[in-house]
Amino acid sequence: MKKSTHFAKAGEVERKWVLIDADGATLGRLATTAAMILRGKNKPQYTPNSDTGDFVVVINAAKVKLSGSKAASKTYWRHTGFLGGIKFESFEEAMAKHPERVIEHAIKGMLPKGTLGRMQATKLKVYAGSEHPHTAQNPQKIELEA
Repeated sequence: MKKSTHFAKAGEVERKWVLIDADGATLGRLATTAAMILRGKNKPQYTPNSDTGDFVVVINAAKVKLSGSKAASKTYWRHTGFLGGIKFESFEEAMAKHPERVIEHAIKGMLPKGTLGRMQATKLKVYAGSEHPHTAQNPQKIELEA
């Protein structure tokens, strides 16, 4: 009997909700765990070219930390599209203004580039505080390794 490889179809994927508490977590370790869950690499029916991942809710984004002295030296940049329009922002400034974007930026950088990665990134929900509007979905809390 010939065995064939199973490829997950879009309609047959069961999605769960996962809650990650970022309080005291290291940014990179949090981002790798969240990106793995968003892609579905923690499931046996993982298929690289389809979206098999779960929804991820990250709370306490304002309490995430970096290891070493990276907090003082890490910078984020963007370009407005105009001449001389490059804007820089340090990690501390970004955390003071919008801590959700720091985590979103780290996680989106670990997802595939293109339509599949953008589709997977829509399943990411990040909140600065401990309150979130997804209690009705009953997210399963997971612990990060220290």
